[in-house]
Amino acid sequence: MMKTRVLVVGAGGQAGRMLARRQPAGIECMFLDRAALDICEREQVIASVRELKPAAIINAAAYTAVDGAEREPDRAVAVNAEGADNLARAAAAAEARLIHISTDYVFSGEAERPYCPDDDAHPISVYGHSKLAGERRVLEILPRRSVALRTSLVYSDFSGNFAAAMLRRMQEEDELRVTTALRSSPAWARGLADALWRFAQEPEISGIFHWADGGECSRYEFACAIYEEARGLGLLEREVKITPVAELVALDGRPPPAPRPAYSALDCAATCERLRIEQRPWREQLRAMLEDMPPRRRDARREARS
Repeated sequence: MMKTRVLVVGAGGQAGRMLARRQPAGIECMFLDRAALDICEREQVIASVRELKPAAIINAAAYTAVDGAEREPDRAVAVNAEGADNLARAAAAAEARLIHISTDYVFSGEAERPYCPDDDAHPISVYGHSKLAGERRVLEILPRRSVALRTSLVYSDFSGNFAAAMLRRMQEEDELRVTTALRSSPAWARGLADALWRFAQEPEISGIFHWADGGECSRYEFACAIYEEARGLGLLEREVKITPVAELVALDGRPPPAPRPAYSALDCAATCERLRIEQRPWREQLRAMLEDMPPRRRDARREARS
């Protein structure tokens, strides 16, 4: 039986690495990081897709530095909007599908209930604007062969995310100040990867969808849960005081240059229905991530405690 061929771009990032870890049987995968394929280079993208002939492309490449986007907006647009455009045009020429990862930051944060896929998008940051432009270009170029999957507060045992940063700081600091001003739906990268793989294997599905774990929490509540679960699993032995602060603060405790949506929980009902999957509560997923942490990372944290 011929395997479905899928190209994953942005393979060096958090989502791309988790996609590799969760690769399902029956899929022939090609994983390209930025060094192998820069999505900002249109001719390179078109040539690579033409040569590899994938049935589907998963775009895990993105400029994700929210504050950095305020300082270098041209770079954010080049990757998140123009890069997505390049992939969509290459997919169209190759008659391939495109599954594009987007973000909750396309919303303003003024809602009082979880955002649905068809809610109006009103981003308030350069990052949010660039991601919205990207998903719109994908859906315009491939209206019947693309999915824009919005997600939020993605975390994993890899570095470069809120949970990993909190765990590291809890090993080093006696007190953390964490904001209560941001509320959203955490998403374990493993669940996100599984949803992406399902979309890649469902050729009849197109449009905008949402994915995150069940429920919602503030950054402060998430940090407290990380601390409590890590302590319960023996990953953290020292006591750390976590202080809630009303103002918006970055991980270094200073006000960030980019605005964030105060509320950006996602309604994932449409995704659950179309993919026939079930959301798990975010705290349950957090615990599972810590329990599944690879031994080398557990050992590194034990060494940090000694």
